[in-house]
Amino acid sequence: MNTASSQPSPRRITIVSETFTPEINGVANTLKHLCRGLYARGHEVQVVRPAQAGDTGKDDGPSDHGIPLHHDLVRVTGIPLPGYANLQFGLTRRRHLLTLWQKRRPDLVYVATQGPLGVMAVSAARALGISVCSGFHTNFHSYSRHYHAGFLSRLLERYGRWFHNRTALTLVPTRAMATRVQAMGIHPVGLWSRGVDCQLFAPSKRDPALRAEWGLQPQDRAILYVGRLASEKNLQLAVSCFERIRVLHPKARFILVGDGPQRRRLQEKHPDYLFSGIREGEDLARHYASGDLFLFPSKTDTFGNVVTEAMASGLAVVAFDDAAASEHIRHEENGMVAPLDDDEAFVEHALTLAQQNTLLGSIRQQARLDALDLDWGSQVEQFEQLTLTLNRRDRCHAVTPGIPIL
Repeated sequence: MNTASSQPSPRRITIVSETFTPEINGVANTLKHLCRGLYARGHEVQVVRPAQAGDTGKDDGPSDHGIPLHHDLVRVTGIPLPGYANLQFGLTRRRHLLTLWQKRRPDLVYVATQGPLGVMAVSAARALGISVCSGFHTNFHSYSRHYHAGFLSRLLERYGRWFHNRTALTLVPTRAMATRVQAMGIHPVGLWSRGVDCQLFAPSKRDPALRAEWGLQPQDRAILYVGRLASEKNLQLAVSCFERIRVLHPKARFILVGDGPQRRRLQEKHPDYLFSGIREGEDLARHYASGDLFLFPSKTDTFGNVVTEAMASGLAVVAFDDAAASEHIRHEENGMVAPLDDDEAFVEHALTLAQQNTLLGSIRQQARLDALDLDWGSQVEQFEQLTLTLNRRDRCHAVTPGIPIL
């Protein structure tokens, strides 16, 4: 398929998700950019999501770029998601969605999450003969072992296979994830990657005053982590890594941006670490750009938007050769990657960057240059082309750049 073809005719596209802006997580961030891009390209966008704490009943309003995110917002009942205090499961009756879509029929339903709301949305779309595709955004079956529920892994994998195979196409963000999802028995699979806002995330946002607040001199190392403070993020490796760095650079500081169930324990055990909490927009960009070295120890993320945000901000990223890093980091050129089963290599890469100023500087420059090519506009176009095919046939067997849909 040629993704450079002319822009498709405007369609009515429904996005169904258990999480959506202003919540802060990778799924909500991705959907914000998708909706903004679809709206800007003339499509009519409907969003179906659970009501969240603090909802006023008003529209979510424009995006931070002044472009509305949707034409139509539908809230359904929300109940708390265990382990994620700020998120909700969505609950609605199939009949409600049937009535909603009979009155105003979408051309496409994209289901981003596989909770109860997603199940009802897929069921209703199939009943009405509406093209429906799904996104594989979260490794729930991999998360289970981090919450003392490893026995659920096989059950969750079977559930994921059942859920996604009821849709015409499952979109994944990386080639590595495509291989894993296909191995789970999910078909067909299409590659839809992620972009990064290089205007927001930029080295120019570096703030000497913020670094001074962190207790750093210009030559001192700021080691940064951005993301959820939770077991599945493999934070103990990041801690071990920083402690090794601190042996060589006693004045280095570890800055953790984000929140989650592990925060209290980490703060009690490491009172000298800097916990910045959740940051957004320009404030988040300032935190990124004021760092030097970015640690991403997760082995469970399907993508990890923070990796490309860190690259755009001019940080040297150390990650495992998986998810976003496997797609966008070239070892020792624009970052450092370690094999998934080699924690010691991860630490050694971080130590190398902390010690070698020339290598650190060249990687930081190249990371920014490469991030400039990762614009959201091209990803929205790719979503258009992949889902346009679904309007032509029930099962898609087209080709996206570099990846066949199998």
